Amino acid sequence: MTNTSGNGFKLTLIAFILITCAALMSIRTFPTQGVVGWQSIIFCLLAIIMYLIPASLVSAELATGWPQEGGVYVWVKEAFGERWGFTAVWLQWFQMTIGFISILTFIAATLSFLFNPALANNKLYMFIIIVIVWWGLTFLNFRGLKEYARISSVSVVLGTFIPAAILIIGGLWYILAGNPVNITLHPTFNDLIPNLSSASNLVLLVTFVFVFIGIEMTATHAKEIKDVQKNYPLGILVVGVIMAVVSIIGAIIVAMLVPLGNLNLLAGIMQSFSVIFSNPSMSWMVTLIALLIVIGAIGQVSTWILGPVRGLFATAHEGTLPPILQKKNKNDIPVNMLILQAVLITFWGAVYVLVPGGVNSSFWMLFALTTTVYIVMYFLMYAAAIRLRYTRPDVPRAFSIPGGKIGMWIVAGFGFVMMVFLFVLAMLPPSQISEGGSFVAFMIIGTLVVAAIPLVIYAFKKPEWKLPAGTDSENEQ
Repeated sequence: MTNTSGNGFKLTLIAFILITCAALMSIRTFPTQGVVGWQSIIFCLLAIIMYLIPASLVSAELATGWPQEGGVYVWVKEAFGERWGFTAVWLQWFQMTIGFISILTFIAATLSFLFNPALANNKLYMFIIIVIVWWGLTFLNFRGLKEYARISSVSVVLGTFIPAAILIIGGLWYILAGNPVNITLHPTFNDLIPNLSSASNLVLLVTFVFVFIGIEMTATHAKEIKDVQKNYPLGILVVGVIMAVVSIIGAIIVAMLVPLGNLNLLAGIMQSFSVIFSNPSMSWMVTLIALLIVIGAIGQVSTWILGPVRGLFATAHEGTLPPILQKKNKNDIPVNMLILQAVLITFWGAVYVLVPGGVNSSFWMLFALTTTVYIVMYFLMYAAAIRLRYTRPDVPRAFSIPGGKIGMWIVAGFGFVMMVFLFVLAMLPPSQISEGGSFVAFMIIGTLVVAAIPLVIYAFKKPEWKLPAGTDSENEQ
């Protein structure tokens, strides 16, 4: 940090890079990315070009022009009105209720290595852990335990940085020691180039985009960055390079250590550690790493429970939420919104259990639905950025995409088109892991229903739902 008079504390370039890496980096996606082996290099570069660059630049301009609490709700509302602003923030929140399942199932799969790794393929076990962890943390958050925010950085170190470093260093040591691997150590040009003629292979590009997705949330820091016009795009470039390198190395190591036919998309990380530390005298390391990942991941989840809810709760002032969802307890926690969120996560957990096929199939279906729902929000965000260049050119933006209206059309227009492309891809099951014939129907119906819900809520909202001026909510004593 650096102190600048008149503006309070400003984030240095290094501080912004560290914050963004901590917010976005994860080892959960290594197994899914590892499915394509050496092709992960090209896939990762495509994800940066197609998603990271346009999304980060557009969201930075919007965040510095309209820095009020609410983020995408405020941006889209300014461009298209309250109805679509509410829809955008609803989609942002709702997709996270689906996305949390991938985190919780990752916790469950990792936890199984503490006592019985076979449980990583047991859906009922997964569901039980989802319910216990999420509802337990939800009830703890009712008490307004602010110390959860303080352990966020510790959780990232325990659950991501340390395991990732051990995986990469240990994996390289294992490979360089001459142990057998499952993909070539000397890739040819054909090994690196994806088979773009196969839609079922190309759909895995969605996985690599998901590594970076959510960058618009970190854009809220843009107004706090020193020399934002230069340091924001430079910081995003550095973050992209760091995350790409870590993801590619991690994915390739997983692909080398675990045969594709045995790779579990949830437990693949722990399968890799089991190979690295296969010597009986080192088996305790697998247990220790599993414990670190579980503790770190649970700590991270505990700090995320309130975040998405607060974004949606910011719309309550406009009367978009019924009174029952506007209630806070004496600790200033929106308890009913948290309960609704927990109910939804329980529902998605049940979907995970009931979907026909194996763990990999269920995981991918929810993962893909998360992506399509989020993409609809990005449609609104990109369109809002273009419209606001015409309707609100007078609003000062600390960061502005160069080139005027043409520059915005190029960047936001490219981002919009890429989202359309990724949306279509996410609707298709990858050949490597698809099971059952209901995938496309599930995706279409699920996306339409989720996108329609906020429009229905808005259509039935009543004037009395709007909070009186100067109040935050109805408080329960």
